[in-house]
Amino acid sequence: MKTVINIVLAVCAAALVYVCYGSIMGPINFDNTKKAREKEVIARLIDIRKAQVEYRNTHQGKYTASFDTLIDFVKTAKLPFVKKEGALSDEQLEKGMTEKKAMKLIEKAKKTGNWKEVEKEGLMNFKRDTMWVSVLDTIFPKGFNADSLRYVPFGNGKQFEMVSRQDTTKSGAPLNLFQAQTPYEIYIGDLDRQQLLNLKDLQSKLGKYCGLRVGDIEQPNNNAGNWE
Repeated sequence: MKTVINIVLAVCAAALVYVCYGSIMGPINFDNTKKAREKEVIARLIDIRKAQVEYRNTHQGKYTASFDTLIDFVKTAKLPFVKKEGALSDEQLEKGMTEKKAMKLIEKAKKTGNWKEVEKEGLMNFKRDTMWVSVLDTIFPKGFNADSLRYVPFGNGKQFEMVSRQDTTKSGAPLNLFQAQTPYEIYIGDLDRQQLLNLKDLQSKLGKYCGLRVGDIEQPNNNAGNWE
């Protein structure tokens, strides 16, 4: 009988140790996995922001709410890149010379073959050549898969939510905003349910979005992420 009691006590002790270990390590493991996954989700949101900024620069300040449009832009669009040689001296700047004026004189000389004025202004070594380079090669690393922009890491094929807004400020100035986001359920929904509920409850009480987001369509925030 004594042996049975000792076995039962040992089993109970082991169960208690397991429960205590789980109560301590559960939140730690959840937080570690959450941080690791969020690192990749944040990187993807930053890529979306990069693409949106370049899209805005070539579309009259407007963003797009369509991943099809954004991805096609990244794959096919080209951006101007100015190769510069030479710089205007302080003396030239003080006399009112600008890069625009300098290039105008140089372009004129190219057409007429008369380089006297260019020589007079000391611009013989001043060059500005515009080349066109693809968006994909300019803002993303070699081998980047543009099609991946729409998908949430660890989301099992789920896509980011993306919206844009075109409006005007009270002064009448154009207001263009975009927002891309994904809730916790998409990328950590398979983890400890209670820890997820605790996290969402805390975020809600703080008035924060329960997930990761970049940009804001309610108010300008310089396209900041809610992790920054």
